[in-house]
Amino acid sequence: MHRQTRILVVEDDPNVSTVLTARLESLDYLVCGTAETGLEAVSGVYRNNPDLVTMDILLKGEMNGIEAAAKIAEGSDVPIIYMTCLSDKQVFMRALATHPYGYITKPYDINELRSAIEIAVVKHKAAKAQKILITQLQNALEQVKTLSGLLPICASCKKIRKDDSTWQAIEDYITSHSNADFTHGICPECAHRLYPELYRHKG
Repeated sequence: MHRQTRILVVEDDPNVSTVLTARLESLDYLVCGTAETGLEAVSGVYRNNPDLVTMDILLKGEMNGIEAAAKIAEGSDVPIIYMTCLSDKQVFMRALATHPYGYITKPYDINELRSAIEIAVVKHKAAKAQKILITQLQNALEQVKTLSGLLPICASCKKIRKDDSTWQAIEDYITSHSNADFTHGICPECAHRLYPELYRHKG
């Protein structure tokens, strides 16, 4: 079954919020909550865990939409799309600094809204997948151990002298300093030397 994208609507005008909610639901999105202030927006993200936030810039209270988005970004990577009637370049640049996934100027076309949401959702999924891959690669690199340089080895028993001046069996040393492991066997030369009677019986 197709999972609906959960959207938090942040809009200080109740009438605009109602219309936007209806439009989003007509596009088969799930409006999981609404907020009229920046503080409500921040708490709404943690309470409702949305997949996306539509954020009006002009909000009631002391915190505007840009400030609310910055606050949300401190603890969540939820994608945010700004929706505003403001066309001021300075406002746009301040909004851009919060790394939004979209910026829609009111009045908007419903197809424009749907396209912005779908692009944001795809970009966010790709960003999460890339972040996971980078983490996996970093973990893999941390686990890779290589041996390099000169190793002090006993000419007789072949143990390796460690940094603390203790000695360790060569197979244990290599296992602890690399991803290699050992299986044991006996080469023909050692077999003849260790078990000469066995080879005499075989002729």
